[in-house]
Amino acid sequence: MPDFLQRDQAPLTSEQWVVVDQTAVRAAQSVLIGRRIMSMVGPFGAGVEVLPIDIIGSGGLGQIDLLGEAEGEAVGIQERRFLPLPLVYTDFWVHWRDLEASTQLGTPLDLGKAAAAAASTAQAEDWLIFHGSPGLGISGLLNIDGRQVVPMSDWAAGGAAFADVVNAVRALTGQGFTGPYALVVSPQLYAELSRIFDNTGVLEIEQIEKLARRGVYSTGILPEPTALLVDSGAQNMDLAVGVDLAVGYVESSNLNHHFRVMESLVPRVRRPGAVCGFEVATNRRRSV
Repeated sequence: MPDFLQRDQAPLTSEQWVVVDQTAVRAAQSVLIGRRIMSMVGPFGAGVEVLPIDIIGSGGLGQIDLLGEAEGEAVGIQERRFLPLPLVYTDFWVHWRDLEASTQLGTPLDLGKAAAAAASTAQAEDWLIFHGSPGLGISGLLNIDGRQVVPMSDWAAGGAAFADVVNAVRALTGQGFTGPYALVVSPQLYAELSRIFDNTGVLEIEQIEKLARRGVYSTGILPEPTALLVDSGAQNMDLAVGVDLAVGYVESSNLNHHFRVMESLVPRVRRPGAVCGFEVATNRRRSV
């Protein structure tokens, strides 16, 4: 592990560190949604604080020519910006008496706080992906300029969600974004998809998955009622990682031990039109 994590200063054995790492990764993986739909690039390293993002034009079709001499339109860059890689982290403490009890009695160290810190960090990562960080100049999938928007009907009505997703697919394909697509929805909307579709004996979510072949996902990071359909291929967006999820040692205070679950990353959307949101009428919005 990198020296900046200061793991050699922690009062943990190598075997305990393995368990800590496994616990943190499992807890984070159970929460993370953004990573399931976006390609990851990196890691670029802990010292990298800024990365470029190119806003890419449509480009058109590639060329077909026997000798490769036909001239065509190259994929162009409309704009180049530089995005910061913020740190995403949550701290936790291991109390010295818990550590001593584990050592003296030979019992496993209670790592519930490490798991909770990893889950909290994962939630913060998804918040950054979907909401961005206005203070750092980072846009999320929900608020990126240039995204597409289609009307959203009442998904409590049977077949309404499927019809809305069909409209979103039409909007995306009309702009040249042919998928495969991923649908991300808020929890209540996800629950409403688990019903029989039009007396077919098939759940509505199963019908929608035929359109959203990257999957249908739910996250509490999205306010109710919110849904996004995205063509999240690497040509459209990615998740740039400086340091992937890791656990480091911070300090000792009052004999207790301070740890940190941390990572650095930034979502990069090259083609904002690959994101399609669903616009809900104001009088239909639900409280979170």
